[in-house]
Amino acid sequence: MLTIAVPKGRILQEFVPLLEKIGIKPEREFHDEDSRRLEFATQDANIRLIRVRSFDVPTFVSSGGAEIGVSGSDVLAEFDYPDLYAPLDLGIGRCRLALAEPKDAPPEDLSRLSHVRIATKYPNTAARHFAGLGIQAECIRLSGAMELAPRLGLARRIVDLVATGNTLKANGLKEISTIAEVSTRLIVNRAAFKTRPEVGAMVQRFRETVHAV
Repeated sequence: MLTIAVPKGRILQEFVPLLEKIGIKPEREFHDEDSRRLEFATQDANIRLIRVRSFDVPTFVSSGGAEIGVSGSDVLAEFDYPDLYAPLDLGIGRCRLALAEPKDAPPEDLSRLSHVRIATKYPNTAARHFAGLGIQAECIRLSGAMELAPRLGLARRIVDLVATGNTLKANGLKEISTIAEVSTRLIVNRAAFKTRPEVGAMVQRFRETVHAV
């Protein structure tokens, strides 16, 4: 059995057409976003899909719970699992990891600061970014609702994913700078890639389909 871990949400919606192009058709309930099931069959008895939180996909693949997964480069950078190999950019889920602050905040030259306080669900990535600028970052980890942090006094600035910027604007924030461009990657368990030929064959199917688009 070959297990593919996919994330819930926006990336999954973009990934499904790609999945179908390589000939994998999930059972009908897989397309029901309200379904509480986590494991789904496909038309191929040797391939199954598991649908999990985006931040959990690399953990499942790294630990061997799944041989293949679909994950944003933002999540991969945050956890940096050594047992993962990311051989292919799928060309979907493009956005950016950005630094933002209240739109009415007075201008401040970050290069002159020695310390910043950041609210984010990417504390490792944010800390590395600011360390590269010679700034110590105190990161407050939040799982969501980052935009509330400046208003409630948790932190003046946030680091979060930005696609259109509409959520920032709706919450009175402005984007200051881009920390990283983000896209979705196909990831595999390194051990499985070396020992199971069907894993490499599946990667090649994805590669040929992506390059043909």
